[in-house]
Amino acid sequence: MSTTAIHISPTELAYSGRELRSHFAFDAFGVLGDSIVAFVGPCRVELDALVDLEDVRRREPIFSPRMLHVIAEHFDAPLREMVLRQRLLARLAADLLRERSTAEPLVRGDDLFVAGRKASVSIATRSPVSALLHFGVNVKTEGTPLPTFGLAEAGVEPEPFAHELLRRYAAEMDDIQRATAKVRGVP
Repeated sequence: MSTTAIHISPTELAYSGRELRSHFAFDAFGVLGDSIVAFVGPCRVELDALVDLEDVRRREPIFSPRMLHVIAEHFDAPLREMVLRQRLLARLAADLLRERSTAEPLVRGDDLFVAGRKASVSIATRSPVSALLHFGVNVKTEGTPLPTFGLAEAGVEPEPFAHELLRRYAAEMDDIQRATAKVRGVP
């Protein structure tokens, strides 16, 4: 049994940035504890809901007409570890996109780029009780404020992509847990 619960919403939901909060998975889907959940829908994060202070300072809200949203929550992770998990998720997404299309994604920090165009947005943060991350992959890109790439352009359906991405993330979390438990301490 996985230590990280997985849930993919069968209905589309909009992402405003306010979903990046403790217990969102429980409130929205009834998933309690460490989790990674996904849903497809538009993205519009205005300045007052942005978590990334650099984006706020640059006055750069986030918009995509349709995006695959992934929110992970872990109750035992410090922020630095959550940033590492965020970067792991970006690399898992890049691997999966490479496998399912002819796209050649590059990972820079916690974001995906294809042919120099941004394919994702991502942020990690803490709440009083947990660490969280949002990873959004563009599905469609019409009207985005900068050059972007979307899954539709690559011929990749977001729901099967989400299923496999979440499965791989949960498997990595399990493997990390097992790797920490199988070793003995050294003097």
